[in-house]
Parts: sequence; structure tokens; C-alpha cells
Amino acid sequence: MMQRRKFLQMGSLGAGGFLFSKNLKANFKNNAVTKPLVITTWNTGIDANVEAWKVLSTGGRALDAVEKGVMVTESSINCCVGLGANPDRDGIVTLDASIMDEHGNAGAVAAIERIKHPISVARKVMENTPHVLLVGAGAQEFALSQGFQLEPQKLSPDAEAEYKKWLKTSKYQPVINIEKGKNETKGQTAFAPMKLSNGDWNHDTIGMLAIDVNGNLSGSCTTSGMGFKVRGRVGDSPLIGAGLYVDNEIGAAVSTGLGEEVIKSAGTFLIVEFMRQGYSPEAACKAAVERIVKRTGVAKAHTYQVAFIALNKKGETGAFCVQKGFNYAVYSNEINNLLFDSKYLYTDGVS
Repeated sequence: MMQRRKFLQMGSLGAGGFLFSKNLKANFKNNAVTKPLVITTWNTGIDANVEAWKVLSTGGRALDAVEKGVMVTESSINCCVGLGANPDRDGIVTLDASIMDEHGNAGAVAAIERIKHPISVARKVMENTPHVLLVGAGAQEFALSQGFQLEPQKLSPDAEAEYKKWLKTSKYQPVINIEKGKNETKGQTAFAPMKLSNGDWNHDTIGMLAIDVNGNLSGSCTTSGMGFKVRGRVGDSPLIGAGLYVDNEIGAAVSTGLGEEVIKSAGTFLIVEFMRQGYSPEAACKAAVERIVKRTGVAKAHTYQVAFIALNKKGETGAFCVQKGFNYAVYSNEINNLLFDSKYLYTDGVS
């Protein structure tokens, strides 16, 4: 049996506080701030960035950019994000989203049905209520009160095909071994992102961070959650401090991947706190990934994907993930909407 790849050495970060590591320090010399700029998870971020850049390049607010940008992905008909996405185990698509502005205001919705743009409902929660998070039927009722329309409750052709395929072997149990087709690895559980044979991951989230011409930060995150999840399951995306966090004095971060592990680590809040201590965005993302892997153990870490992107007040960006295969898109005056492969801990699940 081939030996497991050597795990990259974990950072010495104790649970009692943030220990400062000189080799992870950011280089905060008197370099110019890069603004405006937008960074987005996955290759779907390429199209989303184009819409966000229309706002940022004309002097618009980062908050408007991160809303308009991810709306492009929510409108797409695919199995990953929006109403065209894979449903839960009962065959119903439920969506989660969150948004946060430069003032620390935040809004989110979870398990909302039949609403095309949950990110815009999340913004209405932030601006028109004293609350942060609305869920389920209440979130839908609120959306209707704000002028949103109910969409037909039907699966997209691709999602319906995937759901029917899943039903052939599904069992309503906490752990289910499923095979979704020749392009996916047999034996992955329904509670984890499924790894494709080409090394990519079956992702269902888009997260976006932006800094505008005034140097203000905002972020957004929108998702359909895990395909074929237990009805009522909510991941990290609508949870402030888990799927998304923005501190206008320091920076912002957003996550994608196995939401349960991000929730248990308060992942994006952790990254912003690392940046507060002087870590670069990439180093902060790496430290957060290492913290998660240290808690779950190396063996389990080979079975899931968690990825983060981050943006600091200087307009510096970074990313890091558990497994190879995560990428992200960046658009600025200097970077013309390019796609980057993230650094990672593991090449594959086992070697």
C-alpha cells in the first residue's frame, strides 16, 4: 500500500489564543492600496466579477458590487447555485445567502424556497429589519413583503436528472454512499462535497469580496447548500463569522466547501483575526485551514474540501484550501479577471 502523502506541517496555533508566527507575517510596508478590486470563489467567479466590476470601475460602492456580482450566478441554470441547483433529499431546492457591508451591518436568509435572488433578500434583511438572519417560511414571507416574486417550484432539467440518479441508490440515513455518475468518485458521502475524477470538487457556493475606490470592503455569499442534504440542513454560507465576515478596518473572508467544518471553526472570523495579527490574506487562510485539519484529524481531512479567500484593507488577496482543485477569480485595474489555482494541503484524498 502506498504511503499517505506527507502532511504539511501544522502551524503552532494554540486554542488559548493567536500565537504570532513571524514567517506568516504580512509585509505591511508602505505599498500602495490596490483598489478597486473584486475576488470571487471558483471559476463561476469570472462571469460574476464582470458584473461586479461594472459597479467598482465606475466608482460604485463595494456593497452594490458584491450583490450584483453574485446575482449573475444565482440567475444561471446549473446544479450548483440558485434555483437550478440540486435539491434536498425531498426534491426541493432551498437557498442560503449572506451579505455584509463596510459598517459591520449584515443580513442573511437560510432555507428559503422559490426566490430567485436570495442575496438581495439578505440585503433587505440587513437594511429593513433589526435582524441578521431569517429562515424558511418566514424568510419567504419577508421576501414577498419586499416585492420579490415566487418562482415556479420545479427542478431544472440537469438537477432533475441528477436527483433521479441519486434516488436509485439513496437511503435515508446519516451517511449514504452514492455514485452520481462516471465522472465522480464512488463512495463519497452525501454529507460531503463529491470529488470529481478530474480533481475538481462538486461545489455549490459562490462567495465574493470587494474593495471600492473609497477603500471600503463588503462581501457576499450565496448557495444551494449540499446536493441531496437532509431537509432543513443549513451550512456556513448564511452564518456571519462562518461563511462570511467583513471588518472594514482589517479585511474580509469568505468560505466554500464542507460548511459543517467551517461553522465549527468560525472560519472567516478566524481569518480576519489572523489578518488583524499581521498575517497576509493567504497566510491567514492557510492558518485557518490548518486549524480545521488539526481539529478533525488528518485522516478525516482527506475526505472533505474546505477553501477560503481573503482580502485585506490594502487590497491584497489570498486563498488556501484543504484539497487541490479550488480556484478563484480576481479583477482589478492590474489583474484583468484572471483565474488562479489556490494553494492547498493535499494533492488528493490518498496517495
